[in-house]
Amino acid sequence: MTLHWKLVVDANDPHAQARFWAAALGYEIEDHSTLIGELLDAGIVDPDLVVNGLAWRDAAAVRHPDDPFDKKSGVGQGRRLLFNRVPETKSGKNRLHIDVHDPAGDREAAVERLRDLGAGVQRRVQEMGGEWVVMTDPEGNEFCVH
Repeated sequence: MTLHWKLVVDANDPHAQARFWAAALGYEIEDHSTLIGELLDAGIVDPDLVVNGLAWRDAAAVRHPDDPFDKKSGVGQGRRLLFNRVPETKSGKNRLHIDVHDPAGDREAAVERLRDLGAGVQRRVQEMGGEWVVMTDPEGNEFCVH
């Protein structure tokens, strides 16, 4: 049996993280406004849980543009990152991280583009098995560029 999955990332600002990762990966920010509007109109959702009547206050997600998604809820049904607001800041090394690969094989151009989006370079790694750059997203989560 195959399981559907998404990667959930704790965040202090889920919307800023969604914007960064959408730009970094070429993903689309999920649009939950239709569902949110229906839930608000029906009185099912507290308006305090919503930002500008269009997005969840404490959650945002990005999805691969070629993967299917539910048109009513906006939720991706394929490759997806979900960012949930948490009160604490990141402390310590990630136990799980994302590896990104530049399709053109131009790692340095990818690193510069990601830096322009707000990522930081933590270190460059050269080992017998390969080379990569360890970077951090705007909230300090590590990821690698191969």
